[in-house]
Amino acid sequence: MPGLAAAFGSGGGAAALLALVATGATGTAAAQAPASAAPVSAASAASTGSAPSTASAAATGAAASAAVPAPNQDGTFAVGLQVDADGIAEVLPGGVAGDVARGRATVASRQVGLCLLCHTGPFPEEPFQGSLAPDLAGAGQRSTAAQLRLRIADASRLNPDTIMPSYFRTQGLERVATAYRDKPILTAQQIEDVVAFLQTLKDPPAAERSR
Repeated sequence: MPGLAAAFGSGGGAAALLALVATGATGTAAAQAPASAAPVSAASAASTGSAPSTASAAATGAAASAAVPAPNQDGTFAVGLQVDADGIAEVLPGGVAGDVARGRATVASRQVGLCLLCHTGPFPEEPFQGSLAPDLAGAGQRSTAAQLRLRIADASRLNPDTIMPSYFRTQGLERVATAYRDKPILTAQQIEDVVAFLQTLKDPPAAERSR
């Protein structure tokens, strides 16, 4: 997809994202689709002669009660990453509390985050913002830090058909270019920075304020 690459740059994160977008006929959703999105249930485990661990069963039950898939046991996330209900409460492994200024730069960047490819937001200096996804204005009012962290790290946990890239996921994906295998689109620290920035966006979109 040379046109997109030229338009949005060739930085590491952008190249990884564009590689994922370019590999499937149905776009990012196909490239990011998990090999097995459904959590292992006790019934299915019994039919295959295996049993889920106590921790896995507990996680599955807790997530099911919130109508959110439990974490797969296939290396989808780094070891130790805990998904609770519809969010990730703890800072991602390898990251520390986010920096707002760096987060804004990542979101606005056409070479790193590429967020404005699909989203619009309070970035008056950036032309040609997207309209495929929700306005980022008010994101900090609509969602908690934990919810934002999960949606950035792996939005397919909440909607398997989403076109939102899984920025921290490295396993269970299909048709990923060899150069980008086992590499997240954004690092843990970059995601924490983006979460910190989005949390500052409390004002709703202008269209909602004018109603």
